[in-house]
Order: sequence, then structure tokens, then C-alpha cells
Amino acid sequence: MRGVLAIVGRPNVGKSSLFNRIIGERLSITDDASGVTRDRIYGRTSWLDQEFSVIDTGGIILKDEPFSKEIRAQAELAIDEADVIVMVVDCRTGITTEDEDVIKILKRSKKPFIVAANKVDDYSLLENIYEFYNLGCDNVIGISALHGVGVGDLLDEVIALFPKKAKKEYEEGTIKVCLIGQPNVGKSTLVNAIVGKQRVIVSDIAGTTRDAIDTPFTLNGKKYVVIDTAGIRKQGKIYENAEKYSVLRAIGAIERADIAVLVLDGTKDVEEQDKRIAGYARDFNRGLIIVVNKWDSVVKDDKTMKKYEERIRTHFQFMDFAPVLFTSALNNERVHTLLNKIEFVYENLTRRVNTSVLNDVLMDAVLMNQPPVFNGNRLSLSYATQSDIMPPSFVLFVNSEKHMHFSYLRYLENKIRDTFEFEGAPIKFVLRKKED
Repeated sequence: MRGVLAIVGRPNVGKSSLFNRIIGERLSITDDASGVTRDRIYGRTSWLDQEFSVIDTGGIILKDEPFSKEIRAQAELAIDEADVIVMVVDCRTGITTEDEDVIKILKRSKKPFIVAANKVDDYSLLENIYEFYNLGCDNVIGISALHGVGVGDLLDEVIALFPKKAKKEYEEGTIKVCLIGQPNVGKSTLVNAIVGKQRVIVSDIAGTTRDAIDTPFTLNGKKYVVIDTAGIRKQGKIYENAEKYSVLRAIGAIERADIAVLVLDGTKDVEEQDKRIAGYARDFNRGLIIVVNKWDSVVKDDKTMKKYEERIRTHFQFMDFAPVLFTSALNNERVHTLLNKIEFVYENLTRRVNTSVLNDVLMDAVLMNQPPVFNGNRLSLSYATQSDIMPPSFVLFVNSEKHMHFSYLRYLENKIRDTFEFEGAPIKFVLRKKED
């Protein structure tokens, strides 16, 4: 699992600007008004060939202002989850009582942290950073998040503080499956049905599972780990601090899994929140299976299943490669089909395609449907090879990367899927310019 960096500090010191600078995107809203960033915002990036996650947080204040308690709770949860913390201060205003409050929280956490003295927009302000050593910290780095000055030095320090790569939790070849979904859809009941034992607490009360719970088992000589996670609610419905922490844990569980199983409640229609949860798994390029649970409670005829799957395909167009299964975990109905599908998807995730056969398929695809003309130029595909597995990744050598339209890339993906078995496995493409 990659490292986690949390960015904290009082309001209006430039935390969101630094977050946007680090990840290279404008995911966080920046505004001069305090309290704009109220919830944790997550991003992923890399530095010095090390990938890591970044958490932006709202400004920490102790005085009684609107949302102050909620913002502080979110920040403290981010600190708890982080491996390294960057505390942002304003070099132009110097130390404030709010800065002193934040540093106390960091010292109590016993996590490694760096103070980033922001808004060093000209070199005359550099001497201001030395004041912040009075906070009792060992490392203060002057930066300008707005202009990118000093951010590289800051990230060098962050990378150095990340924990060294831990040894693998499970032996090679163990299939790691993560169950995700909204609260009370039957994830824990499904885990118990898969394992065949009462290993996970099952309750009708939403939110029983607070942390990600690993359940290793062996079946037919194959080793599995099923990871049950807390149900992920809509952000506006997250009230308890413990539950906010559970969401963070669930996202971490997705990251270390090979396959994510999205569990839906068959007695309800697909909701927007289901799509958001599926998006987490898609972002991490995990294998995907959709399970419609509680199917025993659905009043149905011979067309009900087909109609429900059609609704799923409409809502989850971004994961149309994921198989759909219908189960009743409570009655242990069709649970064995899920285990078979998990094994099948894992095989597809690790599948390698012969290079010559791959090129034959893609060249036939190009002959059948020529790439579109872009600004008077046509894309030319010269060669392709599979570069990796988990997920299956393909390098396409082309005359110009900018001439590749996403719709044509999707066309090539469909041709690969029509020829080779990749059900449940996302496909990743890397475009490279062919050197003359």
C-alpha cells in the first residue's frame, strides 16, 4: 500500500493550493474565505517514482465557529490515517495562536511532520521562516504553493519520511477480494456465506462494520482473503467520527485488494451513491464484480433479472466489463457462483496475450475501421505489446499520441475484449510515439 500524506493547518494558509500543486490538478476549491474546504479531499500522485495518496483538510480552528468542530474532526481523522503530515503556515503573518493549537494536535499524534512556510513569493520573505522553529519543530521549509517554489524540496522530505515498504501481508498468489457498497446491503452476511463460518458480525443496524476486516481462507487448494468494509454513505449523511474513519479504511482496503465486489441491495433501485463507490474501485484499476444481493426478497418473474441487469448496465457504463451476479447471502443462494467468478476474474487480471496475436487483432481492427482524421492528420498504429498485468496493460506505438481519440481507444479495447477473455478486468493503455 502506498504512503499517505495529510495536509493540515489553520484556515487561509494555502493548504488547498499546495494540494492542487502536488497532485497537478485543481481538485480542491481555493478561496480567500475561511472554511471553504470542509471535508477531506483525496488525490493520488507520485514523486521520485514513489506513488502516494494526499489528503487535503479544512482549516483547524478551536473557537466556536460554523462547522469548526466538524472540520477539526475531519482533520484529526486524516492525521490518524496519514504516514506523514505537512502543516502549512503563512510566512507573512508569522505564528498565530491557531498555529500553536495545530502543532499541539500534531505532537500528540506522534506522527512525523514537516512545517511548510507558505507564501514565500519573493526571496525577501525567506528569513521569515525561521520564526516557525519556535513552534518546537525540527523541519521548516519555505515554499510558494502558488508558484511551485520549494515544493520539490518539500516532497523530497516527505518521501524520506514515508515508512519503508512493508513485507507482503499474504503469500504470492493469494486472491484478495474486497466487498464494497452502501451500509446494510449484506456485505458481512455475504462474507460469512463465502467462508462458511460466522466470522464477521452481522446486524440489521447500518454501520456495524467499522473497520476493514480480513478473513483468510483456503478452498480447493487456492488461498483467498475476503476484506469486509464499512458501508460508504453519502458525504452529507456521515455524522459520526468513527464512521468517517471507516470510509477512509474502506478506500484503503480497495487499494490493497485485487478484486472489488460491489454489493447492491436487490430490493432497491441503483442509486447515485452506488456509482460513486464503484468509481473508487475503477480509479484504482481493480478487478470488478457486481453482486445484486437479497434477491430472495424480490418479487420477480422470468424477466425481472434481465431488467435489473439492464438498469445496472445503464448506470455503470464505465464498468461494463464487470460481470453481474444475483445472490441471497442469507439463504446461501448462488454464493458458489461468486467464488467461481472471483477465480475467473483473477485469471483474467493475470492473463498475458501473445504479442504477434495481439498485433494481428489490432491491425485487423484498424483495417476494418480507420482512425479518424484529426486536424488534417490521421493516427497511425505501428505496433502493440502487453507491458503488465493486474490490470492488463498494453503499450500502443503511434505516430502521435494527441491524434488518439478516446472513442477510438475504446473501439480498440472492445476488439481486444472480443478476442481475448478479460471479463471483470479493466484494461489500461499507454500511448508512446514511435521513433523514426
